[in-house]
Order: sequence, then C-alpha cells, then structure tokens
Amino acid sequence: MIRIAAVGDVHYDRNSGGRLKRHWSKLGDQVDVLLLAGDLTQQGHEDEITTLIGDLTNCPVPVVAVLGNHDYHLDQQDLIKAKLSDAGICVLDSSSVVLNLRGVSVGIYGLKGFCGGFIGASCSDFGEREIKDFIRHTKALAEKLRHGLAHLDADYKIVLLHYAPIELTLEGEKKEIYPFLGSYLLAEAIDEAGADAIFHGHAHKGCEKGQTPAGIHRENRKK
Repeated sequence: MIRIAAVGDVHYDRNSGGRLKRHWSKLGDQVDVLLLAGDLTQQGHEDEITTLIGDLTNCPVPVVAVLGNHDYHLDQQDLIKAKLSDAGICVLDSSSVVLNLRGVSVGIYGLKGFCGGFIGASCSDFGEREIKDFIRHTKALAEKLRHGLAHLDADYKIVLLHYAPIELTLEGEKKEIYPFLGSYLLAEAIDEAGADAIFHGHAHKGCEKGQTPAGIHRENRKK
C-alpha cells in the first residue's frame, strides 16, 4: 500500500511560520510522499515561499508541488519555483517525476491547470480574441497533460493539479464561479491517457471526493 498525504491552498504569508511545521515533521511514520496542490502562498511573494520552505525543512518524506493562481499573482512564479527546487522540493509545471515508493514506481504528473467550466456551462473557442485566448490556454494545458500522462512510465500514475478537472468536488461552491474553478478538458485528457488518482485544490468549499467520467478517483485536497 502506498500512502499519500496531500493538501492544497495553505496560503502561507510572512507570518505563517510554524503553522504546519509540526504536522509535516511527523509524516515519516504515516505516509510515503507529500503532495502540495497549489496556492502555496497568499500573494505569490518570495518572502511567503521562504516561510513555507522553513516549515517544510524537516519533512521526512519527498515533497512534490504545483503552483496555484495565488502563486502567480506578483509574477514571481519563476523565483518561487527556483526557491522550492533549491530546497529539495520537486515542483511540477507540465512535467512529471517518478518516485520509488515501497518498491514500486509512482509517476506524478503535475501542472496548475486553468479555467473554462464544465459540460453544459463551459467557455468555447468562439467570439472575441480574448475569449479564444482564454480557452485556448486551457486546451494547450490539457494537451500537455494528455501527452505527458501517456508517456509516463510507472507502476502507478497520479495527477497533481490546482484547478479542478470535474464538477463533483466543487459541490458546495457557488455554481456561478464553477467556470473559474476548473475545466472538463483536464478530465478528458486524464481519462484518455489514464491515471490511478487525481489530487487538486482551489475549491475551498468543495467536496473531498469524486471521480472522472471514466471512473478515475479524484480528491480535492483543499486546506
């Protein structure tokens, strides 16, 4: 049995030091890997990610992360990724990593994802250039996800996102904001390429569990 700890939307700021440190430092006897599903910071400032890294210093298991929309707010996402990588934290951005956990290979494909909505209430590639650019960004990310998963060679495949790939884990949020919480295109890509589990964040008031149309289990690891 592979044991996974996952959390999203910790929203660290400059004053968050110590908030989760004691929990992460005790993971060694409980799990094999820690997944961070984006929105690691409150405003996307380098001081905030430095605070988070301080709390993760003594985490005894591998840490794999993706960024969220908050981490992009100040356009310091490249600096944030570099600081995390320098601290030994694996940051995925339309990329993957394969870990050997309990004698089996576990491949994790991660990316932030993006918006667009879900079947029956989704943005389409039609109209103004701004709308086309919006949904084409999601389509491009979905294609990277599809391709990356299809070529990921591991005993088990896990997807780590920030934005939601299905509606089921959004239940509890206002339906009016569903198009800004994720996109069905992400789930389509995953179902086509195949995966064993999906973790995401972003929807603070959503449900914990759901599954894609093809039946892939997916969890909302909000804070």
